[in-house]
Amino acid sequence: MSDAVIEFPLAKARIRAAAAADRRVTGAFDPLRDAYRQEGPLMPERRIAALEQLDQALAKYAHSLCEAVSQDFGHRSTHETMMADLFTTRLAIRHAAKHLRRWMRPRRRPVDLLFRLGRARVEYQALGVVGIIAPWNYPVQLALSPLAAAVAAGNRVLLKPSEQTPRTAALLELLLAEVFKPSEVAVLTGGADLAHAVTHLPFDHLLFTGSTHIGRQVMRAASENLVPVTLELGGKSPVLLTDDYLLDQAVDRILAGKLLNAGQTCIAPDYVLLPRGREAAFIDAFAQSLSRRYPTLGRNPDYTAIISDGHYQRLNGLLDDARRRGARLFPLSPAAEILDPADRKLAPVLLTEVPEPADILNQEIFGPLLPLVPYDTLDGAIDYINARSRPLALYLFSHNKALTRHVLDRTLSGGVTVNDTLLHVAQEALPFGGVGESGMGAYHGEAGFHRFSHARAIFTQSRFSLTGLMRPPYGERIDRLLKWLMR
Repeated sequence: MSDAVIEFPLAKARIRAAAAADRRVTGAFDPLRDAYRQEGPLMPERRIAALEQLDQALAKYAHSLCEAVSQDFGHRSTHETMMADLFTTRLAIRHAAKHLRRWMRPRRRPVDLLFRLGRARVEYQALGVVGIIAPWNYPVQLALSPLAAAVAAGNRVLLKPSEQTPRTAALLELLLAEVFKPSEVAVLTGGADLAHAVTHLPFDHLLFTGSTHIGRQVMRAASENLVPVTLELGGKSPVLLTDDYLLDQAVDRILAGKLLNAGQTCIAPDYVLLPRGREAAFIDAFAQSLSRRYPTLGRNPDYTAIISDGHYQRLNGLLDDARRRGARLFPLSPAAEILDPADRKLAPVLLTEVPEPADILNQEIFGPLLPLVPYDTLDGAIDYINARSRPLALYLFSHNKALTRHVLDRTLSGGVTVNDTLLHVAQEALPFGGVGESGMGAYHGEAGFHRFSHARAIFTQSRFSLTGLMRPPYGERIDRLLKWLMR
């Protein structure tokens, strides 16, 4: 049988699958759009009630969600799911419910002298229907935190959870159905074909969290309908370690940020810039901290597995490439375990003397691998950061205020944590988002409310108006007025 004969039915199957995905996506989207057109945005009372009900539902389903996430990963620490997925999400929901009425208040704006008798204000209006495409690494938080922000702004939402966490996605669909009507929030579970179809819908806003590569495709598809996008991507978030900070404490905090979720975090430390000659001391301190935090790895309930065989193989491929190029690898296993690849538990590996062409220095790692890059001068370290794409996060360890100010002024990143890792993302009063290739747009807290709102400018003219002096017929009077205004 010829290749052409084989490919023809495969092509027809793909067309049928795409058509079925389009029907499912349209079937979920149309009721949301129709409800917004007929009923308008969610009323403030409904927004607050829905947020409170969502918080209660998360409490109700907490243990089930932890189990579902762990099954999807192969093993995921229950405590990490509780802290990084559930606690942070409930924090965001409660923060929005508490502050929503203040965020919604119209804001007065000053009026220039010529228009002084009039009044100006900004009112925040729901955009309409918001699409959210969530990733697998924090499948609860990165689905429900933006959903809470969109609902707080009065929007209706279509959520597409990741197909790589199907049990969690199914449970989220059940949970959200208990809180929202289908005309308020719809959930689409399924494969990448559905996500692809979602990107082509005429949303009023689309938020995507995932890789930079897929982010480009999402933005390209959304542009067909002029849909504004928020892209929460990733990148290579550096740690800059200075001489004045206690090494053991810095390493312990770097390890905590790196090994949370086995490094499968978009803002995980991706590489460490440290003063030349301190590499060996860093490795020793890391090994000691690892022994305290994770005395074993294979059967340790605190140590999370890699999400899939594909990602596990990709990480080993990064190590193989670095080894072939001459890098030195330091695998760390406190109990000297031989880990079964079938369990997808990957021991932490530190790397030194990594040459620039190595993939591990040029691709986001998303796993428990950490290159150490020595520097000779602080400005040399800053130049190293600035020569690369803008990172989603930057971590600086220093007690020197002038040095800290210098680094902040000379670098650009989505966010910064000084003297620790990850913690800026948990502050609901701070916006969270990337810059350049690490993303565009920010949400969390009030920034999330504004992200999913339209700031509508409103000017109310008074009964008497000086602008009447500027209407035709023009003459000497307008000449004097313009001369005065343009002085």
